[in-house]
Amino acid sequence: MATAQEQNDFKEGVPTNGTSTRDHAHAQHRKPYDYGGNPLAHINTGESSRLTAFGGELQPGLYKVDKNRKIANPAPLGLSAFALTTFVLSLINLGTRGLSAPNVVIGAAFAYGGLVQLLAGMWEMAIGNTFGATALSSYGGFWIGTAIILTPGGFEIESTLMSVGPTVFADSFGLYLMGWFIFTFLLVSLTLRSTVAFFFLFFTLDLAFLMLGIAYLDHDAEGNANIPLLRAGGAFGILAAFAAWYNALAGMADSGNSFFVIPVAHFPWSEKGRERRGKVDNSTARAEQNVPETV
Repeated sequence: MATAQEQNDFKEGVPTNGTSTRDHAHAQHRKPYDYGGNPLAHINTGESSRLTAFGGELQPGLYKVDKNRKIANPAPLGLSAFALTTFVLSLINLGTRGLSAPNVVIGAAFAYGGLVQLLAGMWEMAIGNTFGATALSSYGGFWIGTAIILTPGGFEIESTLMSVGPTVFADSFGLYLMGWFIFTFLLVSLTLRSTVAFFFLFFTLDLAFLMLGIAYLDHDAEGNANIPLLRAGGAFGILAAFAAWYNALAGMADSGNSFFVIPVAHFPWSEKGRERRGKVDNSTARAEQNVPETV
């Protein structure tokens, strides 16, 4: 039978046998259930804890969620805008159903891949995601710029360059694409410690820019792009488009709207991979558990 003092101590959260009832209640919610590595399926309860790299948030490394964030995750919107526009242009580069002129992609490049993706990049900046803001805003600018270049009779960029010489436009556009290859390579280097799905997106996109850039630089005497390389660029573009859609789906799917969590496959040398293999640094583990090191 508990005494009156013990009952009062229990109400006030005072430990009676070395364990506070309040601490016990807090400990029960300290470690959320792991649904397979998808941070969106977690409930972040620690002030200092970090979520692992995740393509659905356009985060290549450990990051902290702002609990006071008032806006939704903009990454899936930007990824979807990029994916559809890339998908359409890549089908044209593959010569699907005899298509060769990229005119049909101009509307999507201005409105969806350009404007919408640029807005998503600005919202990424608002939530403090430097990588996401840089990537989405840059590729939004890429699609707007490409649409400006390819608009027939609008800005007359292609016709003006062609009037100088039959190969001038091909050389200019090839150098333009090679610049985007270099920029994308920088982003690829930042995904090597993240997830396979995230890395695959930027890796295939980088190869698409490389193939397309070389295709236009390796033109014939009339300024026509190298067809085999153009087709290779289209193939890598298709892979990049589906990878972008995959990461976007991973960013939208959670326990509230999906029966399953999208696997993202963390690299074995990443933080999450090392944790799963039981090779997390002992000092880090002790710091997370607030256990002092023994001398």
